[in-house]
Amino acid sequence: MGMVSENPFAFSNRSPKLSNSFTTRIFSDVAGDITIVVDGESFLLHKFPLVSRSGKIRKMVADAKDSAAKLELHNIPGGPHAFELAMKFCYGMNFEITSANVAHLRCAAEYLEMFEDYRDENLIQRTEIYLNEVVVQSLEKSVEVLSTCQTLPPIAEEVGIPSRCVEAIATNACKEQLMSGLSMLNFDAESAELKSSCLDWWVEDLSLLRIEYYQRVIFAMTRTGVRPDSIVASLMHFAQTSLKGIGKCQIWKKPDSLPEHDQMTIVETLVSLMPSEKTCSVPLSFVFGMLRLSIMVDAAITCRLEIERRIAYRLEMVTLDDILIPSIYAGGSLYDVDTVHRILVNFLQRIEEEDDDEDCGYESEGTGHSPSHGSLLKVGRLIDSYLAEIAPDPYLSLQKFVAMIEVLPDYARVIDDGLYRAVDIYLKVHSMLTEQECKKLCKFIDCQKLSQEACNHAAQNDRLPVQMTVRVLYFEQVRLKTALSGDSGDGFVSQRISSGIPSAAMSPRDNYASLRRENRELKMEISRMRVRLSELEKEQLFMKQGLMDKTGNGKTFLTSISKGIGKMGIFSGQAGGKRQKSSRKSRGVDGKTGRSRRHSLS
Repeated sequence: MGMVSENPFAFSNRSPKLSNSFTTRIFSDVAGDITIVVDGESFLLHKFPLVSRSGKIRKMVADAKDSAAKLELHNIPGGPHAFELAMKFCYGMNFEITSANVAHLRCAAEYLEMFEDYRDENLIQRTEIYLNEVVVQSLEKSVEVLSTCQTLPPIAEEVGIPSRCVEAIATNACKEQLMSGLSMLNFDAESAELKSSCLDWWVEDLSLLRIEYYQRVIFAMTRTGVRPDSIVASLMHFAQTSLKGIGKCQIWKKPDSLPEHDQMTIVETLVSLMPSEKTCSVPLSFVFGMLRLSIMVDAAITCRLEIERRIAYRLEMVTLDDILIPSIYAGGSLYDVDTVHRILVNFLQRIEEEDDDEDCGYESEGTGHSPSHGSLLKVGRLIDSYLAEIAPDPYLSLQKFVAMIEVLPDYARVIDDGLYRAVDIYLKVHSMLTEQECKKLCKFIDCQKLSQEACNHAAQNDRLPVQMTVRVLYFEQVRLKTALSGDSGDGFVSQRISSGIPSAAMSPRDNYASLRRENRELKMEISRMRVRLSELEKEQLFMKQGLMDKTGNGKTFLTSISKGIGKMGIFSGQAGGKRQKSSRKSRGVDGKTGRSRRHSLS
């Protein structure tokens, strides 16, 4: 590269001066030429410029028995190209330190021992100045230098180039996000989408790094406060670039660019770098993609369990296509049922923990349903659809199918129509099941929670055991009786019968709250019955007084009736008043007032 005079890191011809520390022997030997072999490539050079700046070459020349002997340098960082640049620096030839060669030059200078002890402004100092004043001030240059360190030996770590670049990337990314957050105030709503697309340009640049350096960068970004959504975007882009197929359409095409061990390392590392659920919501499509890849590359069990836990944390948002994970093992079922079962178990554990953490507000007036119960109902419908989808699999064992059914509690389903459909499909495909196995499968269906349409279908289904058909017909008859009885029965009892299905769909916490409310209602009903009984006793007393005294003022409906009965007796005659009263009294008590009236009018 040509010399740029304005650039302080561009070098031109200079006349190197020998330091005063040269011994007489070395001074007499520096006049000749020397051949240096670097990784098989030979360089014919003058001794004087080299020994004036490189402590390693000075020692090798001093130790050489023959002044014409070849000197061999093994494993020099950057290879022959870095050595050539270092020699140009010693000769004062035109070249420029850039972000593409500074890491190689710094490591080569360390290898050649080009310290200030041998010459002022030696190569180590010049490369350090460039790293501190140029590289670490720029996010882009830091990424470029860090990527060049990937081919360098451990000496790069010894001189601290990767660590400085990692911290510089994280710091500059955080600064850029702060500045962009302030500049967002100057954009209107129409340009918000364009502005957001221009942010975090470094996401693509980080995909050039190897997974080891990338992991260190993400850790540093998390520590310095880079937004979690930006980190997630970087993880997704890195996976798409390095694994070649994170999308659903290509997820089962095994990447050919990397060995299987490297694929496994990348998957496990990316999973470990995902932000926590409380700080950021990782897209479920990406999480399921990583789950499929972890199964395919046989990642560590801890990695798979972490992905399954993340899915279980938001299982109510999952679609049916997400959990239809094909099995990669030959000879088994078509779908990976075990993985879905573990996810479901994790979800139920999460629901239980949330219920334990909630305030015990059993006495509160409301619907009686907790937010976790709504999630449970959604998952119940999802699992019923999943069961119906995997039921046609001829290789699906009864044990796995039953395990998927019984893991959900009864209150996770408001109605059992979906479960009945899945069981019916399984019985139709697996026609070789014994009667005992059919009974074992059908016992999970609650006939009281079947809709009218499902009951009609079940009553005519020959695949069901006879016992279940009988239960369906029995509960259908009970339902018909309840419908015909209408409101004629006891209101409280009819309410209990009609609320059988919803109460079965409650969680234990909600069910307990419902029982508490029903208990209060029962006590109130008993109190109302006692008050009513007291009123009836008073009415009976007034009725007796009205029958004994025609002029008595009745205060109840029954008392007015007794007065009417007394008035009807007047038209039968005025004689024998007392005998007539006693006769009307006895007939009124016997409930035959109508007959007495007809007799008196005749």
